Amino acid sequence: IRHFGIVGECNIQYALNPNSEEFFIIEVNARLSRSSALASKATGYPLAYVAAKLALGISLPTIKNSVTGVTTACFEPSLDYCVVKIPRWDLAKFNRVSTKIGSSMKSVGEVMAIGRNFEEAFQKALRMVDENVNGFDPYLQKVNENELREPTDKRMFVLAAALKSNYSV
Repeated sequence: IRHFGIVGECNIQYALNPNSEEFFIIEVNARLSRSSALASKATGYPLAYVAAKLALGISLPTIKNSVTGVTTACFEPSLDYCVVKIPRWDLAKFNRVSTKIGSSMKSVGEVMAIGRNFEEAFQKALRMVDENVNGFDPYLQKVNENELREPTDKRMFVLAAALKSNYSV
């Protein structure tokens, strides 16, 4: 980040090749974003507060962590949990709205769930997205080849049904 001259908070998105462990930076946002807000909520680390202090020229070791009240901003949060964020679609509430999803944002919000591992956090998030959903249940939806090709707001459940039906990944 020093290479870019960024002081303060930034959001970096990486792409990882799982076969070679080679990684690439695909996006850098030198600003607070929705992802920053999620990271702050998930870790308990006050990113916006620390970034503002850094922008004012205050050094990291002298900034007190406003959440802990004890440590300085130099201490990284220690996490023993997993956080999952899922968009909330609610497209059925609107007339003449396509349920197909793509790169443009159609969500009406999001949920964040915390669990001891990915599976627990994912199940909790799914239950929060829709009160009629008890989790990642492959029996909720039938496999639909079109929905596998072109994602809809129910894609997670179509994927669950496909995995249950022994589709390959």
